[in-house]
Amino acid sequence: MPKFSGTKRRPLRTTLTAPVATTIERIRTHEGGEAFARDPESELFLLAVTNMVGEDTFYEGADKRDARFAELVHTVTSANPAFIAGADVEAGKVGLAQYLRETMLMRSAAVVMAAEYVAVGGERGRSVVARALQRADEPAELLGYWLGRHGRSVPMPVKRGIADAARRLYTERAALRYDGLSRQVRMADVIEMTHPLPRDDRQSALFKYLLDRRHHDDARADADVLPILAAAAELEAVPAEERRAVLRARGSAALAEAGFSWERLSGWLPGGMDAEAWEAVIPAMGVMALLRNLRNFDQAGISESAIEAVIAKITDADEVAKARLFPYQVWAAYKNAPSDSWKRALGRTLELTVGNVPALDGTLVVIDTSGSMQAAVSGRSTIQRVEVAAVMAMATAKRASNVDVVIYGQTNELVKRLEGMSVLGGVDKVVHSVGSVGHATYGHTAIARWFDPKRHQRAVIFTDDQQHDSGHVRLDHVPLIYTFNLAGYRPSALPSGERGRYTLGGFADATFTAMKVLENGHDATWPF
Repeated sequence: MPKFSGTKRRPLRTTLTAPVATTIERIRTHEGGEAFARDPESELFLLAVTNMVGEDTFYEGADKRDARFAELVHTVTSANPAFIAGADVEAGKVGLAQYLRETMLMRSAAVVMAAEYVAVGGERGRSVVARALQRADEPAELLGYWLGRHGRSVPMPVKRGIADAARRLYTERAALRYDGLSRQVRMADVIEMTHPLPRDDRQSALFKYLLDRRHHDDARADADVLPILAAAAELEAVPAEERRAVLRARGSAALAEAGFSWERLSGWLPGGMDAEAWEAVIPAMGVMALLRNLRNFDQAGISESAIEAVIAKITDADEVAKARLFPYQVWAAYKNAPSDSWKRALGRTLELTVGNVPALDGTLVVIDTSGSMQAAVSGRSTIQRVEVAAVMAMATAKRASNVDVVIYGQTNELVKRLEGMSVLGGVDKVVHSVGSVGHATYGHTAIARWFDPKRHQRAVIFTDDQQHDSGHVRLDHVPLIYTFNLAGYRPSALPSGERGRYTLGGFADATFTAMKVLENGHDATWPF
């Protein structure tokens, strides 16, 4: 047994500072506990990294939440514009808007932030808008948001930023995927209103094609200039009764040449997707699309070689990185996956999405399973915030030794028999325990009860931070508490920013970055 290589615990430094900070203003949590207000930058950050926009949450309706978000963007832009726009983007000093979209993977919140930054007079609007748009449907999203909220007078920074993004993002494949006929604002509208300068003759032809398709019935793609659109049109022209024979004869190569996604193939193929159809399109599917269709693959009875191809892709580090998954999306696939082979593979997928979680021996992990945490992340999702909390909490717990996991609501209890269990298996155990401790929010009581100074160095609580008992429970024996805020409400149940009390937020594993900095003995700053 080693005597000199790491068996002694490193002293904790609780004098360090972190960026998400509270002020001296005292308020109440939504459950009536004593709470602290945050400074505007901190409040904006935590709301932005958890805000799905236009969605009701347990304690805030969509209108109130969206108004608070816009007001915070206006306040921070007026007082500290570099916080949103970046001090020197070319030198890598980006702002919250770009970080929000590129690192925290929040699409709608980044769109709204960029638009509202311009609306209140932010001077670097063109750059902020362009960098907030990273997928080919987002230029139309931002234009649609502006038209709906601010009217048809679109300022030049918005036009130019959208045009820059359209020039960068609009391709043949993007047109096939994102220019749906039912969209109110389409790619042609973006082109007409913002006038992007084409990169080359091919993109110029693409812009003309998009305009013709929007306004006329005679849009045609020249196979020499727009080969993917021409190939797609050729397949669409095949009579329905001949399509399966064409698929069988030409296979996956023809689908790839025509930019056919699995959704497009499903609508094109009479009778829907069978094993042959899935096997033809699987090579072109990305990790997210594969995860969403694992049950469909089993129901169709795809071959062993196709199964192996799927597993190879969803456990490939480069492919998973390209997919930019939230950890909870892997859990969603896991709980819907019917077979053990998928479940084992998804455990490896999850490991690739939580690489930023540090190994912290001696940690009390505390999970909020109260009623508010059982609300869905968004109206289009079946995933509850408590499931997001469980995924991140179990990833934290499984990294280290001397770790205890506790769930709480009205009461609290230790989650037992986690030894040897996978992260996703642990999440499953936690999720099936929801309701066993009631539905109130007594999180500080749980920390006070289960924190053992002889065993634990820190407590990490995953919560929406709206405690019943804040201000009424002494936590002096706990030197270090990290609060992972998963909802972005205004009240903070603990003071934050220094003296061993730190708040982090968001759904991506990048949120652990500040924890790693603090644990290495350094003050943490904004991660952008």
